[in-house]
This record gives sequence, structure tokens and C-alpha cells, in this order.
Amino acid sequence: MEERSTMPDAAVPAVPAVPPTPPVPLAALLAREDLGLRQIAGPRDPATVIHWAHTSEMADPYPYLLGGELLLTAGVHIPEAAGSGTRPGTYFDAYVSRIVEAGGAALGFGVAPVHDTVPRALVEACDRYGLPLVEVPPRTTFSGVARAVWQLMAQARHTELRRVTEAQQSLAAAAARPDPVPSVLRQLAQRVGGRAALYAPDGGEVAAAGRLPAPGAGVEVEVGSALAGLAGVVRPATGGSGGPAPSSASDTVAGVHLAAYALGTGQGFVLGVAAPRRDPGDHTIASVGAVLLSLLTGEHQSSTGAARSSALVRLLLGAAPEEVAPLLDAGERWVVVHALPDGPAPDAVAASALGAALGSPLVDVAGDAVRVLVPAGCREAGAVAGALAGALAGWTCGVSAVVGAREWGLADTQAARALSRARATRARLVRHGDRPGLAGLVPPAEAAAHARTVLAPIADNPALLDTLRTWLSLHGSWDRTAVALSVHRNTVRQRIARAATLLNTDLDDPDVRMNLWFALSHA
Repeated sequence: MEERSTMPDAAVPAVPAVPPTPPVPLAALLAREDLGLRQIAGPRDPATVIHWAHTSEMADPYPYLLGGELLLTAGVHIPEAAGSGTRPGTYFDAYVSRIVEAGGAALGFGVAPVHDTVPRALVEACDRYGLPLVEVPPRTTFSGVARAVWQLMAQARHTELRRVTEAQQSLAAAAARPDPVPSVLRQLAQRVGGRAALYAPDGGEVAAAGRLPAPGAGVEVEVGSALAGLAGVVRPATGGSGGPAPSSASDTVAGVHLAAYALGTGQGFVLGVAAPRRDPGDHTIASVGAVLLSLLTGEHQSSTGAARSSALVRLLLGAAPEEVAPLLDAGERWVVVHALPDGPAPDAVAASALGAALGSPLVDVAGDAVRVLVPAGCREAGAVAGALAGALAGWTCGVSAVVGAREWGLADTQAARALSRARATRARLVRHGDRPGLAGLVPPAEAAAHARTVLAPIADNPALLDTLRTWLSLHGSWDRTAVALSVHRNTVRQRIARAATLLNTDLDDPDVRMNLWFALSHA
């Protein structure tokens, strides 16, 4: 069947892209006794590999090759006059040069049924252009050769997966040792047969393991310097200039393969790896090491992260919030932010990103909303809300008043109510009102006692309390209250009517509403 190309000549890539399949040494294919293959021309390099087998009888196979193939042909395309005339071998020169230009790894020529022997001019052309030429005997079919290639590829893939799996297990075990960072570097260096180094944000070498696979002190220094320089390529630029740095980079110096991986801590740490060869799976193994080192060098391993862990343990063991607050931040004042995303329900990544934007790692995903405990320093609530507004794009937020650590629970309630009001009024940000008013003239204990007396008839019904509070805060709007509470407007009407009955009062009276609002504010 004639092959036809749908790719215009101008679209043919200048540099062939080798398929992402495990490479198979040509020598391993030649060693298969059941095939009887024999190399009769071209370089006999043990490093020659093939990525797949492809059969074509086109006089110009270039448009149909991806690179790395063992091209199989029976010579159907060879004209009778090939090799004759004043310039013998001209046809074969053009044919072989096009295979080499396309990135073909080797040529397999079947001596049956068209040709009894491999044309001498083809052998000479392969020698001239450095293309391995393999003779395929009559008893061996091209499909048999292709099947053998795929079998060898499957074996190579299995070997690669087993090597990567074993490396992952050993790296994970190393990360659990008392000296995790040096242990991971030692294990990584052993697995790649070279050297692994961890570079600090300032470019200095923090720790290293293994040896540079380069003979001679001069070459070793050159390779070490090149690896440190490659680490600088992936390190995030300071000052936000120059655009984002790549997450990884590679290079080859003095025959040594180098790779650098930016660790995902955002702190500028970089993993550097130097190895004498680049085997399949090396990148995956090094990437696993980079992930583990990212966790080990992350913020949760810093003094700040340790302090947060200590604060959590102390809270769980009964310490008061004001006792653990100094471990979380130098400031003594805080705000709580409740945020609801415009899109899907937030996950841990979205919540962490919001916390980073607000300048606090103290984040909790609570259902459809995210709660963030934010240090306020010495700022007032209005200043804090203004500072937060620019970081809340894509979120609907409620912000509490500025409180001390003892009032964290109160601030959480304030933020939740502010978020409900923001949803009902379709505002981006609502903060809890903390301006002084008449309530400040009443001692807190007396205000609380008054609230208990006024609200006693509905005190055992949280749904009525929340509905009455929300309804009053939204100026008696049935629809907005329904939105804020995520219930039907008829449910709001029924609850308000029930509350009015139990309280034995007229909720249309502004004095009654004021008195109830005062009581609810101190409940």
C-alpha cells in the first residue's frame, strides 16, 4: 500500500523528535538468535539505541519518520538502474542521507523476496553516512522484528519501573531517618551513581553526598562550578524581576550530565544532581528526591513551623489561647476572616493560596468556606479590612473585629455573621461593626444578664436566635435573610413569626427591634 503524507513540506520539523518510548540497544536486538539479524555496515557502537521499528518502501522516507527508528525495507523502491552509470550509488546516497537527516537510528534490509543480497552500493552509503545497516534473513519477517523490538521495550519499561519503585521506597525511608536531608542526598547520589547537592537561597552548598563522576581535579572543579551555576538558573529571582524561573534545568559538562530542580518551598532551595550517564528513570528518581527535600526544607520545618506545632500541642493539652498566641506571631491582636470562593468549593491548595495572600499560614477549610486567623499587629479593624481587601479577589469575605487571643472564639462568630451578611447583600467584604455606641455605656455583665432575660423564651432554639439576628441585621428583608441562612424565604417568615409569638412582642416596633438587637449583641 502506498504511503501518503498529509504534512506539507514546510511543516516537516528540522530536528526530529525522538518518541517517548524506552530505548532498546541495537546490540540487544542483534543478540536475538531467533531473528538471525546481522549488522553489515555502519558504526558498531554499543550505545546505539532504537525506539521502535517502522516499515516503509518509500524512496524518500523522511516525511514518515519521527526519529530513533529501525527502518525496515525490502528494497521494493530501488530502481533497476540504481548503482549503475557514471555515478554509482547516487540513489543510495540520497536515500541514506534522508534517513540520517530524519534521525533514523538504523536500517534493516530484507534480502527476500525482492533482492537476493543487500546491494553493495547501499552498504557503502551506510558506511559513508554512519548509519548502521542490518541484514534481515529470508526466514525472519518484519513483523517478527517489530515484535521483538516491542518485547525488548516492555522489558526495559519493566526494569525502569522496578528501579524507580525501589528508589522511591529507599528515598522515603531515608526521609524518615533522624538526619533526613543528608540521608536523602546520600540515597539519591547512590541511585544515580553520581553526586547530589542541596543549595541554599544564597547559592551556598548546604549539604552534599556522593562524588562528582569526573576524573581529574580540574574537571571536578569545572563540573562542580557548572552544577552550582545551573542551580542559579532555576532559583527564583529576588525582587520579582526577570520573570518566573524554570522549575528544572539540565546541561552536560565534560561528559557529565547535570540537572537542577527548584524545590517547591518558595524559599530558593535547589537540588543539584551530577551523573556520568542519563538512564531512563533518572529524572523521575531525582524528582522524587526534590519533592521529599521540598517537604524537609519547607516552612513547617522552620522555627516558625515548629512554633505553630508547639502551640497546637499546648492547646490540645489545655493551655489557654493567650498563652500560645506568642508562639504563632509576635503580635497580640488578631482578626478572623471567613471567605467563600466565587467558584467551586475550596480545596487545600486554594485555602493555602488565600492564607498566603492574607499573610497567614493559619488556615482551615470549613465546608464551603475558608477560615483564616490573621495577625493584626497594632492596627485597628478598619485598617486591617482595608489591607485585606486587595488580597481577596474572587472571594466573598466576612472580617471580625480586632481581638486578643482570648476572644478568638468570639471573632470566629463575628466573621461568620459578617460573611452571611456579605452573601445576603452581595458585598465583597463586610466587617463586624466595632465602633463605640450606646452599648459601651452598659457594663458587660449587666448587658449579658439583660440579654438572657429578654431572650429567655427562645434561648433553647438556636435556629430562631440566628434567624432573628440575621433578619434584624438585614433590616427585616425576607429574601436577603433567606440567602444568608441558605433557607427558603417562607422558612424565614415562619421562624420570625414564631419568635414574635414566644417573645410576646411586636417586631414592627423600632424600639422593640433596637432592644432585641442590643440583647442579641450580648447573647
